[in-house]
Amino acid sequence: MAGKRILSGMQPSGQLHLGNYHGALKNWVSMQDDFDCFFFIADWHSLTTLYEDPKLIKNFSFEVAVDWLSSGLDPEKCTLFLQSAIPEHAELHLILSMVVPVPWLERNPTYKEKQDEVKSVDMSSYGFLGYPVLQTADIVLYKAHAVPVGIDQVPHLELSREIIRRFNKLYQKKVFIEPDAKISDVPKLNGIDGRKMSKSYNNAIFLSDTEKQITKKVKAMLTDPARGLRTDPGDPDVCNLFPMHKIYSPKEMQAEIDSACRKAEIGCGDCKLKLVETLLESMRPKMENRKEIAAKPKEVDEIIHAGTEKARKVARATLQEAKTAMKIV
Repeated sequence: MAGKRILSGMQPSGQLHLGNYHGALKNWVSMQDDFDCFFFIADWHSLTTLYEDPKLIKNFSFEVAVDWLSSGLDPEKCTLFLQSAIPEHAELHLILSMVVPVPWLERNPTYKEKQDEVKSVDMSSYGFLGYPVLQTADIVLYKAHAVPVGIDQVPHLELSREIIRRFNKLYQKKVFIEPDAKISDVPKLNGIDGRKMSKSYNNAIFLSDTEKQITKKVKAMLTDPARGLRTDPGDPDVCNLFPMHKIYSPKEMQAEIDSACRKAEIGCGDCKLKLVETLLESMRPKMENRKEIAAKPKEVDEIIHAGTEKARKVARATLQEAKTAMKIV
């Protein structure tokens, strides 16, 4: 399996939160021993929402790198790099954009969903419409065999596969590999208000939060909306808090809380305090590790620079192969 290449990226459009960790980062850490992993900071993709204030991206990129390293990504085992430092991404994006029909992009469900979801920024840009093309360039430059995704992201990868098939057929050479979807089992983890945990919703618990901030956020979490009084029985199955207990609390505690909640033997406040205890116990090692890593920005920059140099050699060779197939070099 060591020969199989995995590629994935994260946008530095804000600080990483528990949803990012359990949705992707934790899975990346587990794969780095078994696959040839390339993970990139997708800073050009962040311009789709941060184009009005792009100076934020550099700082967020550093924070993402710190979160990666403190969570267990090892630069000796995987390649960590910065998208914008490899111009081949932009050049291949341009080339692919010439062969992708516009209706393919317009049918992308995320295009409309994101516009409805994010009201603070005008998302009707050419760049956002075409982001799947840049995403495809990101993947194929490294001849990735698989891309780790949640089940809801499989249609996005299928669009990339369509673009790859069209390019290979047009130029009669299998330049690019059609990557498989490596399905991740992503646990349900909503934000403190019950909606999907998101930076844009201001409902996230960040990997960079202090113990005080985490405690405050957990205490503010939405619980069973039908439980108006302490004496009312609750339902953990509809409680926004309980899925986090399933991740962070011991099985015995989960069972006790489930039973006590249904019998109104425990209040939501007590339940939150138990979660604070188990959540912080789990997060403390990474929080301490993060402080140490963030205090050495030069070392972080050197790690990303070294990974970028390695990644660019691969990207340069692939782009040359694509241009040769097109007979434009």
